Amino acid sequence: MAMVGGNQVHNVFVYGSLLADDVVRALLSRIPQSSPAILDGHHRFSIKGRVYPAILPVENKKVTGKVLRGITDLELYILDEFEDVEYERVAVDVSLMDSSNKSQAFAYVWSDKNDPNLYGEWDFEEWKRTQMSDFAKMSAEFRKDLELPESKTRIATYESYYRQDGSDSPLAP
Repeated sequence: MAMVGGNQVHNVFVYGSLLADDVVRALLSRIPQSSPAILDGHHRFSIKGRVYPAILPVENKKVTGKVLRGITDLELYILDEFEDVEYERVAVDVSLMDSSNKSQAFAYVWSDKNDPNLYGEWDFEEWKRTQMSDFAKMSAEFRKDLELPESKTRIATYESYYRQDGSDSPLAP
């Protein structure tokens, strides 16, 4: 890992809402350099009642995404808080599509390995069309709140944001 100003920098493999520059910019106030990448031995699921996906280890499956490079310790903290308790940050080996090299990166894997709410495949293009702008707004709200001493968890921000909104809300009655 390269050192920048005494801080470590990290690679983070992203595969869901963080594929969208708008969401990354809302959280990190910049767009890090990235490379398209594949994570073998995992599957990207949809989650009932959530607009973002989960990955879990599944044999003979693979997840396409990208590696965000040069993530600082502070940015990693922001991403950890954003992924909240629903995900676990683990070190994985990914294949970089532009060089076919392997690279080590962190990935956020769904914490509940036996979650009955996981199903099917998650579709990024459909998410971009239907959910991205709302999700980017929610992410910006979360990031702003993170500065406060009594900051809300991302799950709480998500639930209050999607409950208020009502329109596409998975939590609307």
